[in-house]
Amino acid sequence: MCLILLSYRQYPQYPLILISNRDEFYNRPTSNAAFWQDNPNVLAGRDLEQNGTWLGITRQGRIAMVTNFRDLQPEPDDALSRGWLVSNFLTATQEPVSYLKQISQQKFRYRGFNLLVGDQQTLGYFSNRSEEVKVLAPGLYGLSNHLLDTPWPKLVFGKTELDHLLSAHSTPPTEKLFQLLAESTPFPDHELPNTGIGLELEQKLSPLCIETPTYGTRTSTIVILQKGGKVTFLERARDPQSLQWQETSKFCFQLN
Repeated sequence: MCLILLSYRQYPQYPLILISNRDEFYNRPTSNAAFWQDNPNVLAGRDLEQNGTWLGITRQGRIAMVTNFRDLQPEPDDALSRGWLVSNFLTATQEPVSYLKQISQQKFRYRGFNLLVGDQQTLGYFSNRSEEVKVLAPGLYGLSNHLLDTPWPKLVFGKTELDHLLSAHSTPPTEKLFQLLAESTPFPDHELPNTGIGLELEQKLSPLCIETPTYGTRTSTIVILQKGGKVTFLERARDPQSLQWQETSKFCFQLN
């Protein structure tokens, strides 16, 4: 996943409003969001290559998500799947900060990552390109392929638009949020980061929604947690062959 925008405890009626895009190669086998047959408490998509996931939530209110960290550091030959960072948290009972501290001791076993994990009390963040486990205060946050809230153009634009949409509506405007996630206009060259991949590729990866012949945004997801524990989980997935967006999947449930 390459873009996460979230409002955390800013609105009394909506403790968490999360919107995100997952970017991946089209030929990587993936299953759409569903409650897992081998763990019915977990709602998430699934990477069928490594059996992990990029974003998920449980009936107990555990939530986790991961993005890659874009840099040119050498990767470990025996690197573990970053998707396991999410699935292992979702299927465990460990508190978020304790889990992140444990992962920080194993950070060299993974390629570059950003990880957000939480439960009904705490939301925490850790990247293996930093040293600090952070507990998030109420606020508006953005995460792409650098550290939390690094002001890449897509992140600055996305946070600004999300803040505007949530401030202007009494309930989260899900269709407008999906429209925001579908924004595919590249940003000007002079605003782009230099991550060592070259300007042409920086341009292609700069929009909120990425579209290239072999790689791009595969799913857009919205997760809304209401006061009282009702969860609404919406997903739009792109068919990897036709690249057409499929019908929106919707899941609603009450936290245990």
